Amino acid sequence: MSNCDFITPAKRTVRMEAEAIQLLESRIAASFTHACELILQCRGRTIVTGMGKSGHIANKIAATLASTGSPAFFVHPGEASHGDLGMITANDVVVAISNSGTTLEIITLLPLIKRLGIPLISMTGDPLSILAKAAEANLDVSVASEACPLGLAPTTSTTASLVMGDALAIALLEARGFTAQDFAFSHPGGALGRNLLLKVEDVMHGGREIPRVSPQTPLREALLEMTGKGFGMTTVVDADDNLLGIFTDGDLRRVIDQNRDINTVAVGDVMTPNCKTVHANMLAAEALRIMEDNKISAVVVIQDKHPLGVLHMHDILRAGVA
Repeated sequence: MSNCDFITPAKRTVRMEAEAIQLLESRIAASFTHACELILQCRGRTIVTGMGKSGHIANKIAATLASTGSPAFFVHPGEASHGDLGMITANDVVVAISNSGTTLEIITLLPLIKRLGIPLISMTGDPLSILAKAAEANLDVSVASEACPLGLAPTTSTTASLVMGDALAIALLEARGFTAQDFAFSHPGGALGRNLLLKVEDVMHGGREIPRVSPQTPLREALLEMTGKGFGMTTVVDADDNLLGIFTDGDLRRVIDQNRDINTVAVGDVMTPNCKTVHANMLAAEALRIMEDNKISAVVVIQDKHPLGVLHMHDILRAGVA
């Protein structure tokens, strides 16, 4: 085993597949535009099908389409002939992938697809094949040869199909004006979803958890309020509960440096006025940036000048926002 050359075939594979992908660009033409138009005009879903390795690629393409604004799912062509064809409606469009263009399980479905009047898009390595000729739009994914030296294992051909599927999905994404916010709604469990969907109101502390003191409160009592609520700060409000400022651990250090008596000084005399605030409907990620930019660990959430909550950086990080 120590004498095996793993590097040479690996580099050859990468080179062959890269060359095949480069050739795809010249085939993005009228048929590709027609395929995009058929999917955009579709009132139902895009059904992607393929057999064997092409089936695995079809499954991935369907997932990519679905997550980028084009409702889609994968249907196994063998199962379609045994009942799963009922998943396809007359409002759908079918994308069938077959390198040879003669895959029996897919060819068997052609009369049924035509009977339903469903637009058919094919992705084949042979533009003269049965499947390509039956389609309203054929996407040419032919390759000179497979990376497999035996010419048997689908390698270069499946890569070409995958890239063509990605090109289709991205072209449709841009045509639909699909946004990062739209993407987040289909990925609520991921980091992007949390960054784009989680709002301040979802993670803030409100009600009795908000530390509050009046500006006349002796600093000693304000420190007790800070300690009891555990945010390292307290809001300072007037008689109408309007936010006047905050007092923080940093302010306390400055008071100590100035040798002021915490038993007699009022918190209103040493608070920080015009403090940074956020709103409940603001994205938590945006609030995090405000805290990071200003080097603060907690911020007051306000509504009409009244403290609505307190947001701590640890709450945002625990929620998975970064």
